[in-house]
This record gives sequence, C-alpha cells and structure tokens, in this order.
Amino acid sequence: MTKLKKVRYKTRTRTARVFVLFSRLLIALFAATVFLVLPIRVLAQQSVQTRVDQVAEAISTENNTIRPFHVQVSQAAIYDLRQRISATRWPNKETVTDQSQGVQLATMQDLIRYWGTDYDWRKAEAKLNALPQFITNIDGLDIHFIHIRSKHPNALPLIITHGWPGSVLEQLKVIGPLTDPTAYGGRAEDAFDLVIPSLPGYGFSGKPTGTGWDPDHIARAWTKLMQRLGYTRYVAQGGDWGSPITSAMARQAPAGLLGIHINLPATIPPEVAAVLASGRPAPAALSEQERAAFDSLNIFNQKDRAYAVMMGTRPQTIGYGLTDSPAGLAAWLLGHPGFAQWTSSSHAEKSPTKDEVLDDITLYWLTNSAVSSARLYWENKSSLLNAAAQKTDEISLPVAITVFPGEIYRAPETWARRAFRNLIYFHEVDKGGHFAAWEQPQLFSEEIRAAFRSVR
Repeated sequence: MTKLKKVRYKTRTRTARVFVLFSRLLIALFAATVFLVLPIRVLAQQSVQTRVDQVAEAISTENNTIRPFHVQVSQAAIYDLRQRISATRWPNKETVTDQSQGVQLATMQDLIRYWGTDYDWRKAEAKLNALPQFITNIDGLDIHFIHIRSKHPNALPLIITHGWPGSVLEQLKVIGPLTDPTAYGGRAEDAFDLVIPSLPGYGFSGKPTGTGWDPDHIARAWTKLMQRLGYTRYVAQGGDWGSPITSAMARQAPAGLLGIHINLPATIPPEVAAVLASGRPAPAALSEQERAAFDSLNIFNQKDRAYAVMMGTRPQTIGYGLTDSPAGLAAWLLGHPGFAQWTSSSHAEKSPTKDEVLDDITLYWLTNSAVSSARLYWENKSSLLNAAAQKTDEISLPVAITVFPGEIYRAPETWARRAFRNLIYFHEVDKGGHFAAWEQPQLFSEEIRAAFRSVR
C-alpha cells in the first residue's frame, strides 16, 4: 500500500512539474509577443520621416555638410496606410451634380479604392532614388533637395520651388528637358543645372519646431543653399508658394542671382485689391482682359480659397483629421482649385495621371506633413497675389512671367508691367494650369529656356 502511494505521488509530482514548465513557457511566449513584436501600427509610425530625423542627428546645426539621401519607406508604413484606407468611413453623396459642394463622392471612392489595392508607392520611391538627393542643415533645419548637373558645359544653375499641395514630384518631368535640352528639341546653350528643394515642413525636409519660416526666411535659406553648392551666378523659378518665395529672393537681391521666372505672379494693383476685398462690383475702367482676371479672382475669393483661410488661421485644428485619415488627406489636397479640372481617369495622355497624383498624396501621408506644410499659410501674413503686399515695386532684378490659361487667374500684361519695373519676358501660353511643370513639362521647359536666354 505504501509503495503504491509513493508511485502515485511521484506521478503527480512529475505532472505538476510539466505543468509549471509549460505555464512558464506560455508566459515567456506572451512576454515576447508583447514586448518584442510591436503592433504593426506602431511600426508604421516609424515612417520615412524617421529616417530623415536620424540623418538630422548626424548633422550639426548650421554647418556646411551635404549628405546623400535615399528614400526608404518601411513596409509596415505601407501596410498601415492600406489598412486605414480599407477602414474609410464615407459621407453621404453630395446633393448637387457638380463640384460646388467639394470633391465628389464618386471621384473619391474611385481614387481611394485604387489607392488601397492597385497603387504602388515603390515606383515613386524608385523614381526619386534614381536621382541625386541630398540633405543639408540651414538655420537649424534639415533641407532635402534634388541636385542634377547638366552634361552640357556652361549650364546655368536654376533653383525651382514647388508649392502646396505639390512637392518635388511636380518637377520630375522637367528635369530631362531642362538639363539635357538637345534630347528634347532644344539647344545645348539653353541647359540648366537644377536644384529642386522640398519646402520646410514638406516632404523629406525637416519640420520647423518654432515660428518664423515664412517666404522671406525660405528665400534667404535658398540663397544659402545655392552658395553652399558653390554657385556664384544662378536664376530662380517658382509657382504657387514658389512665386512669393522666388519674388522674395529677387527683392533681397543676393549676390549671384541674375533673375527670376514666376507663374502665378502677384500683379493685382492696390485699387483693384481694395475692391475685391470689399466685395464691390468691378471698376468700370478695367479692360476686357483685366475684367476677366477680376472675375476669376472674385470667384476664387468667394468660393475657392476656403482651404487657404483654414490653414492660414487654424492649421493645427485641421491637422488631426488629415493626419489620421488617408481619405481625408486626399480630399483636402484635391480640394485645391488647381485640381478642379482633374479627374481620376487613368488615360495615359492625362497629366498628371492617377498614379502621379497618388504619388504626391502618399508623400504627404508617409512623411506626416499635413500640418507642417499647412503652417506655411499661417506663417504668411500677406496676400500672395497683391503687388503691394508682395512689395513687387522693390524688385529691380529681371523678372520673367508665363501665364498658363488654367491658372487661378490669368495675370494681365498691363498689371504685370505695373507690378514689376524690370519685366523682361511676358508670355501667355495656350495650355497648362496651376501645376504647369506637372501638366505640361515640355511647354514649361520651353518657357524657362526662353525666359532666361537674355540673362545668361
């Protein structure tokens, strides 16, 4: 009887030990899962911007170091984006048949479905990584830029500035025609070296942690960038935000800047600006072309600039939704009047294409730059289109202007000549809009070559 009890006791003891070991193993596995395998959303937050921040740690503030940059987005970030897209909560359909209430539901659903299933960010990443990209620190902020030197001797250095809701992706199609004009029907003597920076708070550039990065500050930073690259003579070009920034460079007139080219110029005369602000009817003395410009500006002020008002006053408030919802971010960017005629059609001849537009929107998402880009509107305290507000009368350097028909307004030559005392080139073309370099890269490049031919 005693032996039997001992055998049973030993059996129970072994069973207990196995149970304890098994329990400990389960606990260890659980701990590893919790502490070593991070949730995919946490990993996704370590997006491409984290890589930029790591580069920033290696660069001391305000030295002249220029470091190569390579885009490398984690797969976790892409997976998180698709998960969020799949969980989109849709509003009701608009109650009108046009875009008067905003971006239409059918357009958004078509685009978002494609974004979450067929779109491939890696193709955009490969395009960028095929180009020489760099990071340098200016005034305590990391600035990302693309820098392409022409193979042609005596190429003229040109810095091009994008706007909102654009990015350096806008300029990719003009790199070939501008740096290698002979391959695109141009002359070798019209070649440019190109510098294409990402605005502070945009794309792969750093995000300002304090105030003061307004167009004038960015203009001074661009001057430092060109000096750092060793350029002693150069020209500048810009549309959208690039226009006031480039105009500020001309007003500051740094040594080496030979002239500027802008689309969307600030030409509105003071008396016309006052009438637009008051809501009164157009002045009777306006010419037919000036009246058309007045009417376009009036519509823009009354119906189309709500995005600018919100970002100029409460960028942080709108940022929560844009940072949390890919569909919300896409709708906000597409709400810009520059996209008014764009559709989500995949026709090959349509420029920008669906994929190109999604490249731009995805760049904003992956770099988490919805708020940091919007703050440029808050930083700016003056009208972008009013000649007096932009102090155009203080610009003595040569100025060139191209007017694209699909722009927010078509600047009349009479207004342009009043605004810029040294206007050396003015041309209205027959196609293209707000994103001119993106929409009509060949025409845009031809305009740049012609505009700067006399200042070389």
